[in-house]
Amino acid sequence: QVQLVESGGGLVQAGGSLRLSCVASGRTFSIRGMGWFRQAPGKEREVVAAISRTGGSTSYADSVKGRFTISGDNARNTMSLQMNSLKSEDTAVYYCAARTVVFARYEYWGQGTQVTVSS
Repeated sequence: QVQLVESGGGLVQAGGSLRLSCVASGRTFSIRGMGWFRQAPGKEREVVAAISRTGGSTSYADSVKGRFTISGDNARNTMSLQMNSLKSEDTAVYYCAARTVVFARYEYWGQGTQVTVSS
């Protein structure tokens, strides 16, 4: 089992920045990839960004490209999401996720952290 705990959410004005962190514990050696997802009220959950185990491969949703940066620190079992130039449409609950098989579904999820961007 893998446990994930997010932190760093909060309230920020449009144009501002936030940094989300996710700490993994448990069978972290089994993780092959991690990602950030978000879900806004009344909308489906969507992927925001993903990163491979080595950090050599990253991907982003078109809506956040150029504004968000995903990074990982294997030594500390942490993953971060630097969010700049935030917009009101970025308001959502953000979830950290991990998977043990490359390109497979994400099996482990954090509890989520609220990000609210005021316009």
